This record gives sequence, C-alpha cells and structure tokens, in this order.
Amino acid sequence: MSKQAAVLLAPGFEEAEAFIIIDILNRLHVKVTTVACHDTREVPSYHAVPVVADVLLAGLDKEFDAVVIPGGPEGTVNLAANPLVTAFIRRHDEAGKWIAPICSAAARVLGGNHLLKGRRYTCSGDLYKGVTDGVYSAEEVVEDGNLLSGKGLGKSFEFAFQLAWRLTDDTETADFQADHIYFDHWRSYSGLNAN
Repeated sequence: MSKQAAVLLAPGFEEAEAFIIIDILNRLHVKVTTVACHDTREVPSYHAVPVVADVLLAGLDKEFDAVVIPGGPEGTVNLAANPLVTAFIRRHDEAGKWIAPICSAAARVLGGNHLLKGRRYTCSGDLYKGVTDGVYSAEEVVEDGNLLSGKGLGKSFEFAFQLAWRLTDDTETADFQADHIYFDHWRSYSGLNAN
C-alpha cells in the first residue's frame, strides 16, 4: 500500500516549494493530496498563480503518513492563523506521522502554535528568533523524530527527496530518480541520509 501525503495550501503559498515536493513525492509513488486551507478549492499562490486543490481542509478526517507545509510569507501567516490547520497538524503529530514544514512554515505555523515541542528545526531567514518552543539549526534539512524541516526554496529538492525516501524506504527508486533528474546533490547514502 502506497504512502500518502497531504500538502497544505493557503492563499500566498510558495508554489515552487509545493510543486517540487509534489513532483518528487509522486516520483517515489507517494500519493499526494493537495488540501485547500480556506473556503474554496482554488488557492492563489505567492505569485498569484491560481491552483485548484484536491480537497478542502474543512471536514477532512482522513489520516495521512505525512503533512507537508510549504512556505510563503502570506501562505504561512494564513496557515498559522487557521485553527483547523493547527488541529490537523497536531492530530498527525500525535499519531507519529511525518510533519514536514519548509521555509517559513516551521517558525510561523509550528512555532507560532507551539507545535515544535522542543524539537530541532530549520527555517528561512531570522524567523527563528521569535520561536520559543523549538531548537533552531542552520542546517539545510533537519530531522528530529517525526519532524523534517527544510530551510527554503533553494533546498526544496533535498527536502523532498529526504521526505520521500523516509516515507517509502525505497533507496533504489530514490537514487534512480535523483539521477534521472540530474540532481547530483542528494543520494540515499550521503550526508543526512546516512543516519
């Protein structure tokens, strides 16, 4: 049975981060569901690209193996302010599912709602300065238990491959896909991946 990931989208989400992650998860046969975290399935991105999500968060009671939280200055503010998002993340975190924020999402969405719970994380810029319940790391991709965080857009491929590999434990497909797209910076046997 293939793993499943929810990608949370709110107005202003960073579209490049979201779609790189969606692409890599699909390449490793993780079923992705895009989740609109506001009142309609159409969600405008950071650069005003209209995207139609698969489902609305309201009323969604399905459990996923991972919850992906893209960045975006507006997007993460909107996610952080939505109590349905906080409850959705908390429910999955308590069930031990992967919680996967990138860019500003770890600081704003998780840190802003006391969901880091003392774990190590990374995020973009100096947003970590306002976070009180996590331990900031300047690394590009950080794992701590079931929390996997990425620094920002430029590290989306490393982040996505790490998440997809952790979800599937499929080293052969992960390495093949990294080779296939000429992504020479990540292999299952290097760096963080050797842990």
